[in-house]
Amino acid sequence: PDLRKKLLFTLGIIVLYRLGSHIPVPGVSYKNVQICVDSMGTSNSLFGLVNMFSGGALLQITIFALGIMPYITASIILQLLTVVIPKLENLKKEGQSGTAKITQYTRYLTVALAILQGTGLVATARTGALFGSCPVAREIVPNHSIFTTVVMVITMTAGTCVVMWLGELITDRGIGNGMSILMFISIAAGFVGALWTIKLQGKIAGGWVEFGVVILVGLAMVALVVFVEQAQRRIPVQYAKRMIGRRAYGGTSTYIPLKVNQAGVIPVIFASSLLYIPALIVQFSGSQAGWAVWIQKHFVKGDHPYYIAAYFLLIVFFAFFYVAISFNPEEVADNMKKYGGFIPGIRAGRPTAEYLSYVLNRITWPGSLYLGLIALVPTMALAGFGANQNFPFGGTSILIIVGVGLETVKQIESQLQQRNYEGFLR
Repeated sequence: PDLRKKLLFTLGIIVLYRLGSHIPVPGVSYKNVQICVDSMGTSNSLFGLVNMFSGGALLQITIFALGIMPYITASIILQLLTVVIPKLENLKKEGQSGTAKITQYTRYLTVALAILQGTGLVATARTGALFGSCPVAREIVPNHSIFTTVVMVITMTAGTCVVMWLGELITDRGIGNGMSILMFISIAAGFVGALWTIKLQGKIAGGWVEFGVVILVGLAMVALVVFVEQAQRRIPVQYAKRMIGRRAYGGTSTYIPLKVNQAGVIPVIFASSLLYIPALIVQFSGSQAGWAVWIQKHFVKGDHPYYIAAYFLLIVFFAFFYVAISFNPEEVADNMKKYGGFIPGIRAGRPTAEYLSYVLNRITWPGSLYLGLIALVPTMALAGFGANQNFPFGGTSILIIVGVGLETVKQIESQLQQRNYEGFLR
């Protein structure tokens, strides 16, 4: 019954979240937005990533238009700053109280980023750049007064705060991983529509052949992602026995699980975000200079060899970069030495740190190459069926959906086991 209540509570929050993704922001012409969405589709290559994370709410300009993106960005920034700023590093080591303080900083940064992104979105919508060649793109925000702009930014910022609160409610009272579940729902919301678009755009047997091929490619990719996401290199660790009085303590053996894809989906998000910057600069500058034309030709559509090569190399680089800042072999080696642990055949201290670093580098190579391929193969393989880089079976979306799905199943299983143990102990 306890788990049933948690699941129903989580479903209730999800319904509220999806409802908010369809309520337009005050000051927006809903009719004109729909005309542009119908004529252009929701797969604008420039804002596709943010639109995907908001469950299609960004291009609809709703109260949850910014979705969970400001919180994700704030979390990543705080995670990177923890390595650079000693004060944040000390807070992280303090345990629960330090983590609570870092969470508070993440919330403040989320609000600041929401104001920034909201202002950018309103400015883009007013200039008509959000939908490009749509005939009524400039009439999406009919009133250009300062009051209307301020109201729109405040509404979208408040929407982001509500999304953050809903995510934390799922973590506290639901089945856990609130932010991840909301991200999962946002991406999954566009699946049916995108699949049906593939069917409608298909030419063989009324589009059913293309539809079937895409489903098969998607299933094969899900199987591959599950296989690699679960893969880990287990480094055995033994703890020496200690005699305290007449009792022996320790003497246990365990292992350090090093995942093949230790960085998760973050390198893909970093690389995508970085490659959006040149296109954004060109769009906002409106320049027709040689450099602007070159960027527009090679870095806007996403299927040019230059774009593909840059995207792949950035993913590999960020995979190594993120693993380097999130896993510290020296810290792990020191902790093992402190508690009397050692890797069989390796001396404690510096040799252990060097060994861990060596193993980590060896398994990060296949992990980073896998991330690059997963992000790029769908783009090239599905281009023939009229799919774009933000198609649901694309790299970022499939990695998040599989990762969150596996984590949620583990959460539910652990809660079921807790109930079983409770009954057994009684």
